[in-house]
Amino acid sequence: QQKEVQPIQKSTMNSSRNSFGSANDLTVLGEGEKDTLEYRIKAVSDKDGSKPISLWHDVTLVHIDPTTNNPTPYLNFVCEIPKFSRKKYEIATDEVGNPIKQDTKKGELREFKKGDIFFNYGCLPRTWEDPTFVHPDAMGCRGDNDPLDVCEIGLRIVQPGEIRPVKILGVLCMIDDGEADWKIVTIDAMDKWAPFLNDIEDVEKHLPGQLDAIREWFRTYKIPDGKPPNVFGLDERFMNKAYAMEVIKECNHAWTELITGKKERSTDFNNADDGVKKLVRKLSKSNLCDMALEEAPTDISSPAVVEDDEGALAF
Repeated sequence: QQKEVQPIQKSTMNSSRNSFGSANDLTVLGEGEKDTLEYRIKAVSDKDGSKPISLWHDVTLVHIDPTTNNPTPYLNFVCEIPKFSRKKYEIATDEVGNPIKQDTKKGELREFKKGDIFFNYGCLPRTWEDPTFVHPDAMGCRGDNDPLDVCEIGLRIVQPGEIRPVKILGVLCMIDDGEADWKIVTIDAMDKWAPFLNDIEDVEKHLPGQLDAIREWFRTYKIPDGKPPNVFGLDERFMNKAYAMEVIKECNHAWTELITGKKERSTDFNNADDGVKKLVRKLSKSNLCDMALEEAPTDISSPAVVEDDEGALAF
């Protein structure tokens, strides 16, 4: 039986087959019946609608101006959960093509029992929180094996699968079930507040209470599930833009190692416990299969954001 495919949003960009610098030339489709285990949200190229576009791998980290095809000062944000909603959508990192799906627990679709989230939530493409790496400020905890999480605090409600250019403002180090789970704070580059917000202190100055509310959301959102409050590193402080960019740089480099297969050949992988090795192998296998016979994508450089010899961002 043919699956139902529903157009969700469409936008337009000059791009190579495996490199999309903005939402342009991409259409986001809903496949299957909503509110079922099978429902998926996928991006496809307007030029070649037969091949799904990975919102994790095929969208560049640096946003590209679709009119000039030049890098901008912004990064791309892939939305998974719109503000004022509670369905726990996420990129399926271990599925070919990496569609967005609703998370499950014991065969049931997950929602935030705490209630609606009040900011747009998603991730930065081409990043990966390496579970074999322990950041010195992460209270001895390893990465959570997912792309970097993003809290976008603008006024617009961004839909699942939508790609928006954002300004990086800062970062919060959350510890979730013994894993480091960084939360990058951003604002849509087109938002009316964007000209006033350039670093984390600007958020507190112009939008007092916003950061505290974000921290409390993450501290308490699992309590209705019977779990204890989450904790935070760095004395619960939101770190500034410069610190956040270093975290992003590390996670972009880790992503490069993952999708090129270098991670599985590394010393830190060989020294990891069997559980971590299994996680990485599963993720690496599914994504390397998706990219078979293709050169691993690297990001586009700009005067402020360039790449080293291995394709990782350098600032």
